[in-house]
Amino acid sequence: MSSRIEKHASGSDIALKIEHVAKSFRLPTEQASGLKQAIINWTRGIKGYREQQVLRDVNFEVNKGDFFGIVGRNGSGKSTLLKLISKIYVPDKGKITVNGKLVPFIELGVGFNPELTGRENVYLNGALLGFSRDEIDAMYDDIVDFAELEDFMDQKLKNYSSGMQVRLAFSVAIKAQGDILVLDEVLAVGDEAFQRKCNDFFTEIKKDPNKTVILVTHSMESVKKYCNKAILIKDGDVVVNGDKDDVANRYTLENFNTEKHGSAEQSKDTYPTGLNAKVPHLKVVPRSNQVCTSNDDFRFDIEYECNESQDFYLAIALHDIKRGGISFDSGDRVFKMTKRGASKAEFSLPLGLFNSGQFRIVVSLRVPAKNDPKLTDMIAFTSDENSCTFAISNGDAEDYALISTRAMQITRLDQ
Repeated sequence: MSSRIEKHASGSDIALKIEHVAKSFRLPTEQASGLKQAIINWTRGIKGYREQQVLRDVNFEVNKGDFFGIVGRNGSGKSTLLKLISKIYVPDKGKITVNGKLVPFIELGVGFNPELTGRENVYLNGALLGFSRDEIDAMYDDIVDFAELEDFMDQKLKNYSSGMQVRLAFSVAIKAQGDILVLDEVLAVGDEAFQRKCNDFFTEIKKDPNKTVILVTHSMESVKKYCNKAILIKDGDVVVNGDKDDVANRYTLENFNTEKHGSAEQSKDTYPTGLNAKVPHLKVVPRSNQVCTSNDDFRFDIEYECNESQDFYLAIALHDIKRGGISFDSGDRVFKMTKRGASKAEFSLPLGLFNSGQFRIVVSLRVPAKNDPKLTDMIAFTSDENSCTFAISNGDAEDYALISTRAMQITRLDQ
């Protein structure tokens, strides 16, 4: 398949489509000292380089309005993928379809000139991104206002503090009037007040159906907080695609296993998402009807198979599918398991606190942390497929808020 990057008209619901994309680089192994040596090497079949396959056969779609996360360990290929999306690189194979104006920010401040003023750098950076002067004029005030640098825009950039430069670069990044924002590890910038401002911006942009954000990050907190979908890349392949919690949990598990066992264990994972040789089976199985009322208790079993010789525990979290967020997390109150091998445990969850809604029970299996036995490390988790979903339907009861007014009473004290 020929390598192509296409840009379509804005009628489609798909903002970005990646189809069978592959990319490799040539790494030199020896250098010819001259033409004669190059000819000798050629006649001997010595290439002088080796092929490094960075991306193998990557496929995924990003819909308009998505806040889409791309995560993976260093060297997994995610930065190369971003450069392909941003047209810095061209794929060896496959097709990349972009629907809308894409604004890439691979590294904050690239293209800024310290000898130019802040104002001049905004126009320079905008021009590098493909915006006309009129378009930059239209967004200039928003950029300056967000960066809070109105009094400094006619000073040379070299006189800015590092924090001021970051604020200006980030403001250009997120206030650029594009349809698709591509951000590479740039959320934690500036001081605490500016980070709160950025947080508010991303909370708002999530609600805009016409804005699409693609975020590459190592922060699983950011993935769970902002993203509605995500992919995990490992060794040039997409190993988890879709559910952001599955992606975040699998990434955490990948890091834990690598830190614990080193790079020797790099064999292909043949287990379902979240499971491994130590925990080949972990699943939440409903015992109650999966449509309940607040007057019911929801009963469920946790099936597991654990071959660890040390103590191990089950931690339970309740995700709110409809409103978003984690409604409950057992945290440090984990349940210690005594039966090893294949077994199951029975649980009951009272629903009296809740209004109508849709929920998912997610379980992780944990062992004592190596550096602090009072804490635990996750070694397996239930993916979207192995978790359990259920709904609470209370008839005409409100479903806007999570907690029922029957269970939560607020008392005014000044009367």
